[in-house]
Amino acid sequence: MTVPAKERADRRWEHFAHAADIGVRGIGPTKEAAFEQAALALTAALTEPEAVADRARVGIACHAPDDELLLMEWLNALIYAMATRKMLFGRFHVSIRDHALKGEAWGEPIDAARHAPAAEAKGATFTALSVAEENGRWIAQCVVDV
Repeated sequence: MTVPAKERADRRWEHFAHAADIGVRGIGPTKEAAFEQAALALTAALTEPEAVADRARVGIACHAPDDELLLMEWLNALIYAMATRKMLFGRFHVSIRDHALKGEAWGEPIDAARHAPAAEAKGATFTALSVAEENGRWIAQCVVDV
């Protein structure tokens, strides 16, 4: 079962069902766009991304030996930043070169009344982990423990 996607031109994110956790999937014309959309899907598992204002920018850098592990590192770095800074992020920019990612996340401190977080993300997992180009578009996905 796939939850309806939030679409914007040729980029979108969606959730896919998994027993107790939630699958996040980013789709875009480039690998970077798919990683950005996967991050939006992560936020959407917690709250409405549109409800998160761009009040602060946080830089995030990570690297891994392959694209799949890089996706996990990216999502886990975002989860760590959300937990330690007590923030939510609603906009992302990613550049990837040689399995090194430089990213930016824009967001604001969590306002429980306004954001009404549905869950807390604990970590990206190896379950359903995939980063691949299919039919001219990139898909980046994994299951996130919530």
